[in-house]
Amino acid sequence: MIDRAIFVDPAMYAQEQERVFARSWLFVGHASQIPGNGDFFLSRMGEDSVILNRDMDGKIHVFLNSCRHRGMRLCRYDFGNSKYFVCPYHGWGFRASGQLAAVPLRDKGYGDRLDTAAWSLIEVPQLVEYRGTIWGCWDAKGLDFRTAMGAAIAYLDAFLEPPDGGDGEMEVIGGIHKWRMPCNWKWAAENFAGDNYHNVSHASVDQLQISPSQAKGRHTIDVIKDPAYTLNLSEPALGHAARAVLRKGDYPYTPQYPAHPVVEEYFRSAYEERRRRLGERARLNWMGGNLFPNMSFSNGRTSIAVWNPIGPNETEAWRWYLLPKSAPQQVKDVLRSYVMRYAGPGGMTEQDDMENWALAHQSCRSTIARRYPFNYQLGDGKPFDAPGAHLVTGLGVVSEGVSEHNQRALYGRWAELMETPSTEQPRAQHDCNHGQ
Repeated sequence: MIDRAIFVDPAMYAQEQERVFARSWLFVGHASQIPGNGDFFLSRMGEDSVILNRDMDGKIHVFLNSCRHRGMRLCRYDFGNSKYFVCPYHGWGFRASGQLAAVPLRDKGYGDRLDTAAWSLIEVPQLVEYRGTIWGCWDAKGLDFRTAMGAAIAYLDAFLEPPDGGDGEMEVIGGIHKWRMPCNWKWAAENFAGDNYHNVSHASVDQLQISPSQAKGRHTIDVIKDPAYTLNLSEPALGHAARAVLRKGDYPYTPQYPAHPVVEEYFRSAYEERRRRLGERARLNWMGGNLFPNMSFSNGRTSIAVWNPIGPNETEAWRWYLLPKSAPQQVKDVLRSYVMRYAGPGGMTEQDDMENWALAHQSCRSTIARRYPFNYQLGDGKPFDAPGAHLVTGLGVVSEGVSEHNQRALYGRWAELMETPSTEQPRAQHDCNHGQ
């Protein structure tokens, strides 16, 4: 069971910022957003505005977007290119590498008292670029990125894998969708972690043809009718979770883009190449998931969402869209149009989700309703044990069918961090049975 207070209590929210967000690896952006020296992208890490940039020597940094003098926001553009960041309040100027370079009245006003080296921009102490994705962690003594991902590094690899199963580059297309929702960030995170139970919410969308397949349904893969296992995968000790479909046998390519011959041929060729490269592992089709705490991903539509906390009762959602860099332009255009119909503030499917999250959250704030906990007992969590189980060995805890074992993993990790003071390191938790 989960107490509704975790979604709305202000004191718990404040503690969450210190014990969860300040100690976790957070997605910041993608290398394709800052391809050149001096390029920058304004991002967020939890409640904090940060500058993701590439300095004049090509090194990637993530800086707190706050002047060291009085805290004024240095950068107020979403993206651009600059050798310097100059504070509009008192004029302190910082190089793209973070060093304090210019201070008005420096000699006359400060003399030799100002150690400019000590007043550089505050930089994220742990920073990793992984297959183009860029991550930061404020906890200098915390787990390194690979350890913090655990088995879930395979979930991220699958998401970043091009349709042909190779190691080609992905790139961000267009801008970033940003919008606010009247709910706590955890609603969205748990939904993407593994809520296969809420399909009834999308019944109206499933009667339409929003995917390029020209068939009813919201997913292009809905036209594939070959029998499959629905899998829930999680790394309980670390809170990560994902969803996948394992086909019970080899299956032929099913046309999914009949109105777009160039796109159809691209995916038909990619299907054959993926099967050649991966062999029987090509039967495992990933659907999406959530990397703890608040980075969600969707494989079929290749998008990333970050659920930024604005307060206990509000979330600012940011959504990136990624496509294979080498794909033909027509492929990119068709997929861009599809994901905009599907996700984001105008997406027909995500609008259903946002209504669910907002109204469920509202119930947590009412006097009577908040007395009663939520039920997270769905699914017995038994390990997946069927033909083909060897294909998911090493991918964390895996179960079949509709289950909430992924959500239990997310909240198990959240509870562990919340119970551990910021001055201590959380223990390694290998068995999450919260809510069972």
